[in-house]
Amino acid sequence: MAAEQPGATRAPRRASMADVAAVAGVSSQTVSRVVNDSPRVDPATRARVEAAMEDLGYRMHRAARALRTGRTDTIGLIVSTLASVGNSRMLQALADAAAARGFALTVVTAAGREAVAEGFARLRDQGVDGAVILNEATALARGLDVPEGLALVVVDAPADDRAAGAPRFVTVQTDHAAGARAATRRLLALGRGTVHHLAGPSGSFAAAERERGWRQELEAAGLAAPELVRGDWTAASGFAAASALGDGVPALFCANDQMALGALRALADRGRRVPEDVAVVGFDDIADAADYRPPLTTLRQDFDGLGRAAIASLVARIEGDPVAPVLLRPELVIRASA
Repeated sequence: MAAEQPGATRAPRRASMADVAAVAGVSSQTVSRVVNDSPRVDPATRARVEAAMEDLGYRMHRAARALRTGRTDTIGLIVSTLASVGNSRMLQALADAAAARGFALTVVTAAGREAVAEGFARLRDQGVDGAVILNEATALARGLDVPEGLALVVVDAPADDRAAGAPRFVTVQTDHAAGARAATRRLLALGRGTVHHLAGPSGSFAAAERERGWRQELEAAGLAAPELVRGDWTAASGFAAASALGDGVPALFCANDQMALGALRALADRGRRVPEDVAVVGFDDIADAADYRPPLTTLRQDFDGLGRAAIASLVARIEGDPVAPVLLRPELVIRASA
């Protein structure tokens, strides 16, 4: 055996269940019951064990717990891209919500339908307890077989319309159509006559719902919808799409704030003032929206609320509890652009 080098330091020993039991003055079996949230522990003893765990920095070893409970306390996330602001905000919200409930999060990016199927297989092999499918990836996953026993929540997708049996998944979504109606209503109330739309990509559920709300509000006002232009959520695509619009556009509802940023630049390049010549509303209320020039009127999505709802719904499905779809309404935030 090699001799330990002089001056070498050993990594601190990880606190064990026996250490916690000794400090709390209970048996290791009692500590195990507390760790596994057993009801067979009186409140005073539970408090003493939890205090000892906190003092010692005790953490349950996930692999050991998985062997005993059949659960890994790990949640999978399937997402098509993390490049978009909305998806990256949702990743942070989901990671925070999962950590608050003691779950680890493993992420699979899947740019195509075949990649989503492979992602399901990877998550199954890793033994995750459940998975969340996010935004554009929900369209790619439609119709694919869900691995047996995998609890599933989808964010921003139509409800599971399977005719018989238990639904394969539960949905959590923003009421995009209601938000789009509020944006369009705001622009019409400014006396702009009509509202043009810079839409998101055609394969996106959120983009389709925002377009639907825009059309509904115009129809309710007795107006025909102008021909829309379409982008891909990026500021560059918003710039290109808005550059194609004529100078007669009095108001523009952009399907997200990033495309609105590009649209503001395109309008400025053509000498059109916002909001004097063109009123502009975005969607999302990203962190920088208040610092646009001018500050952007937009619909605020509750990304943190969506993350909490998705994780809470998934945990309920993992534990076999009934769970209903969640629909969160966005809030109109009025600033200088409209």
